[in-house]
Amino acid sequence: QIVGIIGPNGAGKSTLIKAMINLISHKGQAFLNDQPIHKQLKNLSYVEQKSNIDTTFPIKVLDCVILGIYPKLKPWQLPGKKEKEMAVKALNKVDMLGYENRQIGELSGGQFQRVLIARTLVQKTDLILLDEPFVGIDITSENIIVDLLKELAKFGKTILIVHHDLSKVSKYFDSLILLNKHLIDFGSVENVFTGDNLAQAFGTNILIPSESGGKND
Repeated sequence: QIVGIIGPNGAGKSTLIKAMINLISHKGQAFLNDQPIHKQLKNLSYVEQKSNIDTTFPIKVLDCVILGIYPKLKPWQLPGKKEKEMAVKALNKVDMLGYENRQIGELSGGQFQRVLIARTLVQKTDLILLDEPFVGIDITSENIIVDLLKELAKFGKTILIVHHDLSKVSKYFDSLILLNKHLIDFGSVENVFTGDNLAQAFGTNILIPSESGGKND
């Protein structure tokens, strides 16, 4: 399923997923399939906010995707033909074929985000964590990524997405985690995405998009 993590700025959305994978110190533990997540890092992939990534680093698109394969290789092993074919296949899934030899710094924000998703695909993990993947990208890239994530969810992947655009919540997610420095609610979109919950999280009444495209309190 696809789980959205929503809440106001400073609510702890990004902090939550960073704590889950031990990027920051925290109390308690996060579990996946009854095992601590920090003991299963090879079974998850994480894409941080692209604004935190140095796109001036001189690396080509294909090599950037292949980086996702390295954790699966033996210590002395280098990526070969098989790994390059996997990377090309992943680029095809995000409609980025033909960009293999481009420097990542030459890409638009949406194109670079698609490359990061392709890098996630080659990792072949059961849990995918994405931090604000739709910020600053074009609608074409957003649609490509969303469609691909929904396809992955159908094949049993669990995807957690830190997200801020409330207008897309009902369209994108199966479940929600609503935060504001603590857990306010977790469950189906229908049960969590309510006026009362959003008012508690954001401190003000929030207009919720209805299925017909109008606005309801």
